[in-house]
Parts: sequence; structure tokens; C-alpha cells
Amino acid sequence: MTSKRAWALAILLLLTSFALVTSWALILRPIQVNILMPASIAKSTAGLVRQFNNDHHGYINLQVTQGPQDTEAMSDLAISSLLLGKSPYDALLIDVHWLPKYARAGWLTPLDPWIEQQEIDSLAPGAQLGNSYDDHLYRWPLMADMGLLYWRTDLISKPPRTPEELVKVSQRLQQEGKVPYGYIWQGRQYEGLSCVFLEVLDGFGGQWLTPGTDAVGLDSSASVKAAGWLRDLIISGVSPEAVVNYSEPETLQAFKSGDAALMRNWPYAWGEVQKDNSPIKGKVGVTTMVAAPGHTSTATLGSWGFSILKGSSNPEAAAEAIAFLTSTYAQKQLFLNYSYTPTKATLFKDPELLSKSQILPDLAKALQHTEQRPQTPLYAQISDVLQRQLSSILTSQSELKTAMDRAQVNTEQILLAAGETR
Repeated sequence: MTSKRAWALAILLLLTSFALVTSWALILRPIQVNILMPASIAKSTAGLVRQFNNDHHGYINLQVTQGPQDTEAMSDLAISSLLLGKSPYDALLIDVHWLPKYARAGWLTPLDPWIEQQEIDSLAPGAQLGNSYDDHLYRWPLMADMGLLYWRTDLISKPPRTPEELVKVSQRLQQEGKVPYGYIWQGRQYEGLSCVFLEVLDGFGGQWLTPGTDAVGLDSSASVKAAGWLRDLIISGVSPEAVVNYSEPETLQAFKSGDAALMRNWPYAWGEVQKDNSPIKGKVGVTTMVAAPGHTSTATLGSWGFSILKGSSNPEAAAEAIAFLTSTYAQKQLFLNYSYTPTKATLFKDPELLSKSQILPDLAKALQHTEQRPQTPLYAQISDVLQRQLSSILTSQSELKTAMDRAQVNTEQILLAAGETR
């Protein structure tokens, strides 16, 4: 063999070896999965993410992008990424009321291939809601969430069950000098106000949007009574005037410091009032919102859940990551460490969890009485209309009936313009 041919053979072998090494490197490179989550939940799940990556030995590398904490800011970021055409994320953690809009826009991949009916049936009743659109499963819940009425067990022997009882017990405690205020809630002009109103509206027997027909009920007598009751809480002094500036953190802080006997908030607040630095630790119970006689109390459905984006290059790997993050093991860790309400029905009877938390039975009961916000892709627009009119009532800028009539007309116009009315 001539030296020329030997050199050619050597170069050929070298190139072949390089190609094989490169191919193996590509094969062994882990599949990258990126999930966008709100800041607090990204931090809470960090340990689970590390465990997932360790368990998969480089086969799948799960990354979490920490988004804003504010719900609407988080939605804006998610939508901006989707409008790019090729989102940098494989999956999103979405608030339950985003689903109709995202699914209608074609941004989400159905989860039906990866989640069987028996898994859906294993969820607690309220956790089964808000995950589907047009008969397809698009969202899998990370946690359950619902509006709750917190009450001071050291001041009240049992929680009020009607609007009249709530006002009466509040005023009695105020007159006795036990608390500055009776009841505090989220009265600021934002999504929390819509959630508060929905619970009160249900308690008076009304409906915001009738399922199936999308008939608007904001000018009904029940809606006017609900909005009027919230207004009268402020006028009577049962709730502070400052409640019109309260979101969840402000409400929690006032309740935790002992300024009120009753509070409307979400399950996360339980963990906060039970901390060692809480003056009311061990003095709090939870139940669902009050309801007028003849009507059932309800809890507005909240919760965050995972959805896989239509443009993901690795939907199978994303589904595997979601399965782990929502597993029984993961839910137990998130409840024990961060008070995240489980979604699986069996966990509400888990001896370990019951030994750590006395409110699990109350949360399970509340999940049986959850109420969804209107399931329409136009929810953000109609909620904004409602918030504006309620805020004008609570701040005495508009007459009660005038504002609710305006909410009715504006909502109907939005639905009609988009062809959503039936």
C-alpha cells in the first residue's frame, strides 16, 4: 500500500470515527423540556424538578422558567411567547380560567393520549372541573384550589351560614370590642373581585352566565342583591373601607394580625395563619361561603394545571414530566411543605396528611361544592366588565342597579360581537 493510499484510508477511518462519536453524542444528549411557571410555584417545585432529573439520568432534562407572580402578568408573558409562532416552552402552568381561550386559539395539545379515564376518575370532584374544552382534555391539575371562608374559632362557636348571620355575628364582635372589623375579602378591581362576587351570587341563587346558552344574568334580582350585600358590608362597617384596595396578601395580613373575625381567601392562607409567628395560630377554622336560605354555598374554583403547547418538539417527554410533578408522591410533598391542596381523592384520607393537617376534611367538602367561572374564551373581557362595575358600586361612584344594568349590557355586547350567544 502506497503512503498516499494509507493516508487516504487513515483519513476515512478518522472521519468515520468522528461521525460515529457525533451520532452517539446526539443520541445520548438529553431531551430538553421547558415549563413556564409562576414564580412561587417554580420555587415550590424546585426540589421535585431536581429529583425528576436525577431519576432520568440525563435522558430527559426538565427546566423550569420562572415567570411573574402576578396571574395576569403571567398570562401576558405566556401569550406573548405563543404569538411568536414558536414558543420557547414545551408546557405552561395555566390558571383554570385561561383554558377556554388557550384551547380555542389552538395553542394547546390534547392530553387524551397520555391520561386515561381512570386517572381522571381518581381526582376529587372539584379537581375534575376546568380541565377540558370541546370534549378534549387540555389541562392536568397540579393542585386543587377553591375560595374558603376562614373564621376565628376562639371568637365564634360555629361559622355563619347565611349572609344575615355573617353580618349579625360581625357586628356583635365589633360592639364587644373583640375585633375592629367582622369580615374582610378581596375588593380591589381585579380578578379576585370576580371570584368573590361569584360565590356571593351563587349564594343568592343567581348565575353570571348560564351554561349551554350563555344567557347573562348580571341584571337579575339575585345579582343586584349580591352586589348590594357587598356594598352594604362596607357602608355598615362590617368590612373596612380599605377593603376596596385588598387583594389576597392584604386580606391575609389583616386577618393574621387579628383585625377581623372572618376572611375570604384561598387554601394557601391556612399554612400562613398556622406559622409560629401567627398570633392566631390554632384559632382558625375553614368552611364554604355563606348562602341565603334555600340556596347552597359554593366555592369559586381556582387552581393551576399543566398544559402542553401545540408547538412542543417533545410532547411525550413533557407528558412524562407532568405525570411526575402531579403524582401522588409529589402532591404529598407539596401539601406537607407548602400547603398545596391535593387533587387525588385518596389523599384526603391519607393518614400521614391527616395527622399533619386538621382541615383536609373541610377542603374535601369544599371541593364538592366548587363553582367554575364562565367557560368562555372571552372570559377575560367579561370579567373586566364585571370588575369595573362592581368597583364603581363599592366606591360609591355608581348606583347599584345602574351599574349592574351596565354590566349586563356590556357583557351581552361582547358575547354578541364574537358570536358567542346562542
